[in-house]
Amino acid sequence: MTRVAAVDCGTNSIRLLVADADPETGELVDLDRRMTIVRLGQGVDRTGRLAPEALERTFAACREYAAAIKEYGAQRLRFVATSASRDAENRDEFVRGVLDILGVEPEVITGDQEAEFSFTGATRELDGRADLAKPFLVVDIGGGSTEFVVGDDRVRAARSVDVGCVRMTERHLVVDGKVTDPPTAGQIAAMRADIEAALDLAERTVPLREAHTLVGLAGSVTTVAAIALGLDAYDSTKIHHARIGLDRVRSISDDLLRATHEQRAAHQAMHPGRVDVIAAGALVLLAIMERIGAQEVVVSEHDILDGIAWSIA
Repeated sequence: MTRVAAVDCGTNSIRLLVADADPETGELVDLDRRMTIVRLGQGVDRTGRLAPEALERTFAACREYAAAIKEYGAQRLRFVATSASRDAENRDEFVRGVLDILGVEPEVITGDQEAEFSFTGATRELDGRADLAKPFLVVDIGGGSTEFVVGDDRVRAARSVDVGCVRMTERHLVVDGKVTDPPTAGQIAAMRADIEAALDLAERTVPLREAHTLVGLAGSVTTVAAIALGLDAYDSTKIHHARIGLDRVRSISDDLLRATHEQRAAHQAMHPGRVDVIAAGALVLLAIMERIGAQEVVVSEHDILDGIAWSIA
């Protein structure tokens, strides 16, 4: 066993996994898995820069993670940063801060690298299941981007597009600094058109419709699953590998887009940091399912974090 620590810093959240990995058996045993909403990508789509307050929230989470990594005695650490830090002009500030706190330089990976990590993390334990046909389409709906990966035993094609729950919310649903509550029909239509254009872009290089099983990752998907399952509190054991049908996803997406902030916040299984962006995330998931004709999505709690952990094990 090798004790590893993986950090995934995205547009909306930063997450830590400390685990014992056995490369010979393919076993990954979680010791600590946690997530903090830091909204690193706050305003990046508009300004092209990481906001000072967003950086400080992220660095505060890094300090907590540094203490946990030290406590568990992880032998190896890899810190991967994704969409927001790829886009920002001042990403050097982010790199220096992480290096000072954790002692490693964050790797600002490409969308294709992000997609490969996500695919490995999500499908490693699905391999061999008779009830899930290959090829898989793994979809990782993040805050700033969405990754599409088609593969069976290995990745066949991957593409990252700039459509995520935070980016879509800030681009289409924010007026005078506030999220429209609820969105107008025009705002929803514009957001849907943006998502469809991104799907067109993804389909140029990834054969989305050839997949037989859709696997959905990240907070937007897991939150939709928590709502579909009627959970009173977030329970990853019930969400992991849940299968949510198209009609249920469509109903939840429609409800969230019609709801006010208070109505969305009433879902007890939803993290408070997702209340303002979940409607956009649910619409991205729905658009993907409708585009490829998927009748259900298999929800995975194992994703890019697990892929990062395996990459250093």
